[in-house]
Amino acid sequence: MQERATPSRRTVLAGAAATAAALAAAPPPGARAAGAARTAGGAETRAARLLARMSLEEKVGQLFVTRAYGHSATDPDPEDAAANLRELGVRTAAELVGRYHVGGVIYFRWAHNTRDPHQIADLSDGLQRAALAQRVPVPLLVSTDQEHGAVARIGAPATLLPGAMALGAAGSPDLARQAARIAGTELAALGVRQNYAPVADVNVDPANPVIGVRSFGADPRAAARLVAAQVRGLQDAGVAATAKHFPGHGDTTADSHTHLPSIGHTREEWGLLDEPPFRAAVAAGADAVMTAHIVVPALDPSGDPATLSRPIITGLLRERLGYDGVVVTDSLRMEGVRTRYGDDRVPVLALKAGCDQLLNPPDLELAWTAVRDAVRSGELARERLDASVLRILRLKEKLGLPRQPYTVRADVDRFVGSPAHREAAERIADATTTLLQNTGGLLPLHRRTHRDVLVVGADPASPSGTGGPATAVLAAALTELGFAASALATGLTPGPQRIEEAVAAAAGRDAVVVCTYNVRAGDAQCALVARLAATGVPVVAVALRDPYDAARLTGQRAVLATYTWTDGELRAAARVVAGRTPPRGRLPVPVHRADAPDRVLYPIGHGLAY
Repeated sequence: MQERATPSRRTVLAGAAATAAALAAAPPPGARAAGAARTAGGAETRAARLLARMSLEEKVGQLFVTRAYGHSATDPDPEDAAANLRELGVRTAAELVGRYHVGGVIYFRWAHNTRDPHQIADLSDGLQRAALAQRVPVPLLVSTDQEHGAVARIGAPATLLPGAMALGAAGSPDLARQAARIAGTELAALGVRQNYAPVADVNVDPANPVIGVRSFGADPRAAARLVAAQVRGLQDAGVAATAKHFPGHGDTTADSHTHLPSIGHTREEWGLLDEPPFRAAVAAGADAVMTAHIVVPALDPSGDPATLSRPIITGLLRERLGYDGVVVTDSLRMEGVRTRYGDDRVPVLALKAGCDQLLNPPDLELAWTAVRDAVRSGELARERLDASVLRILRLKEKLGLPRQPYTVRADVDRFVGSPAHREAAERIADATTTLLQNTGGLLPLHRRTHRDVLVVGADPASPSGTGGPATAVLAAALTELGFAASALATGLTPGPQRIEEAVAAAAGRDAVVVCTYNVRAGDAQCALVARLAATGVPVVAVALRDPYDAARLTGQRAVLATYTWTDGELRAAARVVAGRTPPRGRLPVPVHRADAPDRVLYPIGHGLAY
């Protein structure tokens, strides 16, 4: 029996709704700016007037969104200044803005842009000062990939939320919208006004190496509802949502960062599987759509990646779906878009295909010069250039950037990682944990019979660089819930000696919890679980990322899927293990048998309860 009553799903959703109402009472900073722009009127006229004042070089610059190294726009650390000089030909981000008149800058943790909230806000303000000091002052559109879950460029103390597949398991558009609104509110407070999210890809291939849990799931209709909810949530907060990766990157075994994947869907299959989430994003008013570096022969037999394909970008996205917002390429540093053409041709071909923003080219000077020269030669019509620049300027007007380009220090303290946001993140996480197996009703564990718990397994690096390690976080959470839990990290590929150490540590314990991560058939994590189960101590497996792990493990008594390994998701899993909250998640993807891949072990919608 459980030691305390657990709240019903209705109670949790009601609590989340109450939290959402409290959050809505305080309009986020981006929404204030965007609201001012909407009520001011004349945004189209202002954008057109600004365009008319711009030189060719200034227009070309607006198309580019680039990286810049350093925590400061004007005073980066010496190694970051050297990296800027080596890759971009300037020492500082401010110099970059001045030289190339770029329209946007993208933040990365590896570029040292995201140390802490006030540093990020100061960097955003420094970049805006550089942009507004130009002959024609145009504010920047600062962006990042803050999908949450497996991809998060900004870590704690910012609020970390469940990722897409976890939200797919919750199955609630209301929770998805609330999560996106929290994410957008915090980004806007930091001066980041474009988020490359949500992922609109339908993950129908369990072996997909690049999308996976970044997707809401394998059901196009369910994914469409959640994509639309997240578009609305981000834009409620005054942050431009970017649905990605058109025309759909969910059915590939190749990673477009390193290869050019080919999708074998027929045109009819594309319409049934891949199109619905993007159509929903367009209907929800998505400010931007990001392209994919993939080949889809049924949509364009030329062999060009979608980013460079006029039949796909103009024919399908612009004409079939009726989309007239900003189209941004995926990163132009990725090999998927560089396999057929040189780095000077790719940006020109992307514009000719129908794209507007050119994201992070490997050689900015080469790309910038190539676009300028294509306009001068007539290969790229000036009217075509103006159309893209006008879309970008309209978006900046919509977001209120010309009137409120800078951050407000009090907003950083008020919104980023606020108690209300953290509480909401925990409530949302409680709706995502999925119980796949529970042989003999092992879960929930009771302190009277299973108090002494060993937590072992994988400790993958935190997506945001903050939080973890997973085994320690899970053990600490169980200890706080009244168990005597200890952690022993065994790694992603435990060797025989490490496995035997875990077996020895399990001796005399009441239960063992094993954290798994992207298990493949026959790998060492499978051997770890099997050896621990052979001791007779009951084993609970927690799939930290892919729920597909469940099909490759043997001997365990229970399996939970968390879909990501942030601290919040791990605490939610601990509450389920301890019976403090019931498992509410339902599989958003099917899990096929490892020994018979054509047979489904756990179907979409599977999820046990207690």
